[in-house]
Amino acid sequence: MEHAALPLAHGSSALHTAARLQDQLLVASNDLDRLQTLLSDACSVLMQRFGNASDQIHVLMSSQGPLGADARDREACQLLMQQLAGAVTALQFQDMASQLIVHTNHSLRNCADTLAREAFGDDDEDGPSVLSAAPIRPNPVTQSEMDAGSIELF
Repeated sequence: MEHAALPLAHGSSALHTAARLQDQLLVASNDLDRLQTLLSDACSVLMQRFGNASDQIHVLMSSQGPLGADARDREACQLLMQQLAGAVTALQFQDMASQLIVHTNHSLRNCADTLAREAFGDDDEDGPSVLSAAPIRPNPVTQSEMDAGSIELF
């Protein structure tokens, strides 16, 4: 941003502080972008691994004979499938976390843009500054926990 278009009422110390705050807000926003990518990648890998485990359990269950001597093994496989279903349900937190990250990221960018506009004026060498839109809702996710329900695994 060009400092020549600055209002005269602002001192250089205030401008320096505003620039530093804007940089910190943008760094935090970039960190949230990286966190979003890491979270998404980790959840994708976990879902793939749970799918592979589920497939292996189905193979074990179909290779067993009629109930009898293998009844304990079949019951253990069914319990394991329930545990996997619970783990997949817990992974659904990624959607809520992603919504919160995007919301916070928009808030930070709006703060950084507003701060820049107020501190440095509306115009710079590239023309009028663009202000990121503030989030419409104060909180995109109201759910604070996950409950396991009846779900079909894969």
